[in-house]
Amino acid sequence: MPHEMPLIATIVAGLGLAFILGALANRFRIPPLVGYLIAGVLVGPHTPGFVADQELALELAEIGVILLMFGVGLHFSLKDLLSVRAIAVPGAVVQIGFATLLGWGLAWMLGWSAGAGLVFGLALSVASTVVLLKALQDRRMIETERGRIAVGWLIVEDLAMVLALVILPAVAGLLGGSTERNIPMPPFQFDFSVWGVLGVTLAKVAAFVVVMLVVGRRLIPWVLHYVAHTGSRELFRLSVLAIALGVAFGAAKLFGVSLALGAFFAGMIMSESPLSHRAAEESLPLRDAFSVLFFVSVGMLFDPTSLLRETWPILATLFIIVIGKSAAAFLIVIAFRYPIGTALIISASLAQIGEFSFILAELGVGLGLLPEQGRDLILAGAILSIVLNPLVFAAAERMKPWAEGRFGKGAAATEAKAAGPATEAGVLATPTASPKNVRREEDGPPPTKLVNHTILIGYGRVGGLVGESLRNANLPFLVIEDGDKTIAKLHADGVEVVEGNAANAQVFAAANPMGAKRLVLAIPNAFEAGQVILRARAANPSIVVIARAHFDAEVEHLKGLGADTVIMGEREIARGIVELIVDETVKSPQPRLPDEEPGSSTDAPPANDAKGDPDDTRPKS
Repeated sequence: MPHEMPLIATIVAGLGLAFILGALANRFRIPPLVGYLIAGVLVGPHTPGFVADQELALELAEIGVILLMFGVGLHFSLKDLLSVRAIAVPGAVVQIGFATLLGWGLAWMLGWSAGAGLVFGLALSVASTVVLLKALQDRRMIETERGRIAVGWLIVEDLAMVLALVILPAVAGLLGGSTERNIPMPPFQFDFSVWGVLGVTLAKVAAFVVVMLVVGRRLIPWVLHYVAHTGSRELFRLSVLAIALGVAFGAAKLFGVSLALGAFFAGMIMSESPLSHRAAEESLPLRDAFSVLFFVSVGMLFDPTSLLRETWPILATLFIIVIGKSAAAFLIVIAFRYPIGTALIISASLAQIGEFSFILAELGVGLGLLPEQGRDLILAGAILSIVLNPLVFAAAERMKPWAEGRFGKGAAATEAKAAGPATEAGVLATPTASPKNVRREEDGPPPTKLVNHTILIGYGRVGGLVGESLRNANLPFLVIEDGDKTIAKLHADGVEVVEGNAANAQVFAAANPMGAKRLVLAIPNAFEAGQVILRARAANPSIVVIARAHFDAEVEHLKGLGADTVIMGEREIARGIVELIVDETVKSPQPRLPDEEPGSSTDAPPANDAKGDPDDTRPKS
């Protein structure tokens, strides 16, 4: 190698090992992110062999966080965020306080100072952005009420940690630390009191929000529309990435807001543009790649031998993250009269820690507040909680029937009350917050009474056109959909909806596939569509299955699983163009030669026409 290439080596080693171990994990039905974490451990400084550049890996991981939060913002709106403020703000604050208290208690038992306990507790109180969002996306919950609450909760946690990062250096001396350590400090420091620092921080965050709502709301959609009209897909993709990364970086440097929060606001502002769907598609591949690098970078921080040296402290830390914090979140959601299912999902979402925890740990060590043992416990707790998070979600799903059977009656009663006054207060200010939908949250989707009907899965751009045609033809059908906004529109139009993910056995069974005549898969995800096809064939071998695909490989995949017809969009577009050309050619007159003029012999009527030229002496045929 002629020269050192740490960036390329880090990306190649990280993605290569992550692919191999992620594929092995998937083969054994283990979440792939476990493989990504192990890949990070193998290329980290605590294991023999190749060692990737740790600082570069962390910066690459930060890009993944930015793109992920940007993608979430694209599916969010300011109205969605405000609709959950009544639970997200007090819920996150109380949960942070409770988790911090638990962390402080463990620190006291380990003989640490009060300042160390505060930093340690704060680090254990905030969930990982990447892990939470990936879990919600895998379960298609981002656009559901539960997803909105979890994301709103996450935003409040991020804001609280931004305040903590700014305030801790100012109060380090009071807590027994030092401000003379080698830590990054923002420019233009003034001798503010604690309340002064807090006021300045809040003012900077407010200024950023105002700039985004006033300037960004006009500028970002205009830029997208301008680039889209150039017709260059390359420029459009570049503009999306430039806006996401540029706004996140500017928010951090100019306003002291976290990169993730800045990217979220950029996506939320861009979501108001009609081109937001295309923007989400263009940024998706990079989001996936860099989110993998995030897990690799986390694995690089972990020293496996710490499991033997600090077994009991690590287990206690893990207990606070997975059990203590989750139990607090569960009780808070129940206290706000939300269904048990929602409380279980929120508590499972928050049962891990991540990137902000690492930043707080490094800052605490740099300020002399947190001992290095505390940082090691935070890293170990993060790794183990991320690995366990899929199992926590699975446990929450298994606990749901038992919890509903034990407490469902009372929960339904309180939820019915919440549907009235609480809705007016903004607690359940969503289109689906009704007694009918509450029953579906608690008891699962009710089975349909339709027979000989069409099951339409997905009601986006393609599914909407299919559904409209079925209605015009008076053909019975129902829709399986999990987006709250789309569900509300379908209810308003009088269309029967089974709410949830069609890949879920209970949801799909509620659509009565055994009595259905056909199944139409209007979703673009071929892998998820394949799971539904297998489920449909098992329930009703004679059902007619129609699916969509983007590539020939997807067509073969879906047909191999049992689809009768797979329509590829590009092929249908080409067929439509050819039909137009053929029809135009048949209907239009023959092209005229360049030297011919109107009225020449080629335009004259036939010789045997009664209106032909009487002087024409050519033989009649």
